[in-house]
Amino acid sequence: MATKTKKKPKERFVRYETADYLRDEKDMVAYLEACMAEAGDDAALIAAALGDIARAHGMADLARKTGLTREGLYKALNTDGNPSFSTVLKVIAALGLKLTPKAA
Repeated sequence: MATKTKKKPKERFVRYETADYLRDEKDMVAYLEACMAEAGDDAALIAAALGDIARAHGMADLARKTGLTREGLYKALNTDGNPSFSTVLKVIAALGLKLTPKAA
């Protein structure tokens, strides 16, 4: 007598999106601080972190506040991007954050 084996449900995976977990300003600041502490001289990590925060905040709103295009922001704020310092400053200001120097 053959026994029926229950078929395992197919596993589904979804892409992890950091922006989904940055729910408020406190989360965004803590995330950016952690990335800056870990980045060393890796500017791409900082750009990508700003991109994550920008997506959580709303890229269209950020584009309006900075005067930059959404496409330009997406391009600049990813791991392959190389935003100018002026772009970084505009994004930080539009997010309601401040870049503050601190002794190492």
